[in-house]
Amino acid sequence: MSERRFCVLLGPDGAGKSSVMGQLAEALPEWRMVSTDSAFVAPEHALVSRLRRDLHDHLLPGLGTAYSVDFLASVLQTAVVYVRDQVAGGDPRTPVLVDSYYYKILAKCRLAGVGDSRLYSWWREFPQPSRVVFLDVSPESAWRRRGDGAQLNILEHDGADADWPGFERYQKNLRKLLLEETSALPLTILREQPDATHTTKAVREALTS
Repeated sequence: MSERRFCVLLGPDGAGKSSVMGQLAEALPEWRMVSTDSAFVAPEHALVSRLRRDLHDHLLPGLGTAYSVDFLASVLQTAVVYVRDQVAGGDPRTPVLVDSYYYKILAKCRLAGVGDSRLYSWWREFPQPSRVVFLDVSPESAWRRRGDGAQLNILEHDGADADWPGFERYQKNLRKLLLEETSALPLTILREQPDATHTTKAVREALTS
């Protein structure tokens, strides 16, 4: 497992990871894409897609009332373990690109106030990637991509209201934690590109250089 080649595509909310991975799946067919996005989840893992939908449709709207942040972390851990298992599986000669790995979930759990250091320590013991490609995006651009705040969920902003100050503050703190968690790894930070096509080209060059 330690010799398996895998890279991680990382970035704040609205960085465009899903769009880039979709384009890379066509541009780099020799690579295997790992994500909890339904486009990359095999039929035999349909439970993962259902959990993701339920997270957004039921858990997040009830966070703090019907559900605690500890319950949230427990559900998010299913995604962390699924992604880890997917990295471990398959032909070890096939290069793998992973959407966020555990880094983004860990950062969001920390921002949500989940203080279980034992959980974080376990995740940090997972095999580490050979490279992290970080898609940088300004909070302003991410805000526009989220419909000027209309498409936000509670794990993308501070405070009860999805307003611009809360979004900007949250995204700056998220970026800081993501870079903190990956600071000891080979890290390529890509500046914001004008569109998904240019971003995909930049990521492809970073992965294949």
